[in-house]
Amino acid sequence: MSAVRVVAPVRVLDAGGWTDTWFAGHGRVCNAAVSPGIEVRAENLGGPPGRALVQLSSFGESYTFAFAEPPGRHPLIETALVGYGRSVRVEISSAVPPGSGLGTSASVCVALLSALALLDDRPFEPTDLAAAAHRLEADALGAESGVQDQLAAAHGGVSVISIDAYPHATRTEVLLAPPTRAELGRRLITVYLGAPHASSAVHADVIARLRPDPGAGPRPDPHQPHHEVLDALRAAAADAATALAAGDLEGYGRALLANTKAQAALHPALINEAARRVFALAKAAGALGWKVNGAGGAGGSASIVGPDDPHARADLTDALTRLPGVRLLDLSLDAAGCRPAPDSPTARS
Repeated sequence: MSAVRVVAPVRVLDAGGWTDTWFAGHGRVCNAAVSPGIEVRAENLGGPPGRALVQLSSFGESYTFAFAEPPGRHPLIETALVGYGRSVRVEISSAVPPGSGLGTSASVCVALLSALALLDDRPFEPTDLAAAAHRLEADALGAESGVQDQLAAAHGGVSVISIDAYPHATRTEVLLAPPTRAELGRRLITVYLGAPHASSAVHADVIARLRPDPGAGPRPDPHQPHHEVLDALRAAAADAATALAAGDLEGYGRALLANTKAQAALHPALINEAARRVFALAKAAGALGWKVNGAGGAGGSASIVGPDDPHARADLTDALTRLPGVRLLDLSLDAAGCRPAPDSPTARS
């Protein structure tokens, strides 16, 4: 294959987030994949190996580099391309703002690794693709990375992810009845909070509270402060999955609210002021539930399961767009996960 185009979703409403990490040890997450997310176009350049052309449309950036001397401008991308080994051009674009807290970097990695594998006619199975993407982000780059984002990007759908001992995780699809999927899709509102999400000192503080001794073993000491908050987050994920499987959106909303309460207990700054203004409007409109997407903190995005009445939802979205810096993201539930785009040569073969 000389050229491919691959798309991958991002994720929202990650109940149980924070428990899929090394410092939680074990956990449970329930999230939903949404699109449009990430698109990667990859093309073998031929000629001598060892060079790459990288085009990042979301950043308005383009550069070339030799594999022997990667410049470190985008280490995740460069490491993947060096590992591929052949001269290649890649163009990466995102339908969501960088730093939106939607697992974008994991989706980039999943889509990029999938595209490079398809160029060599060796497609990944979704679980293997997610594991390879996580290894690249966590091991090769030493990044703080949970396991939920890669699994959501690779598989799509609504996932419940069980982590028995980080990083080993099992992903199970939450099967939604068609009316439940349609109703959740209608009610889903996702807003960008006006600034990129930043992995700040707040996150370092949370990690230090959860694991004051990083060498203490694979699981947190249950007697450490905030251990009970991790249990509340895990319970919220389990309750969210159970409610969705039963078609109980009110129960799902309650699980999201329980997660938001636990996240604020983990550190109050994880729910930023912009998110609090969004949630106040959601509550006044009769929304069922809401959550900051991802780990929380400054910037990022939030998702809401809005009210049933379409006029109330329209009034809510109108009010949200009047908040300073807030803008709506046009995202839909994605059942398919990472895949060749419809007009990719791979999709037609």
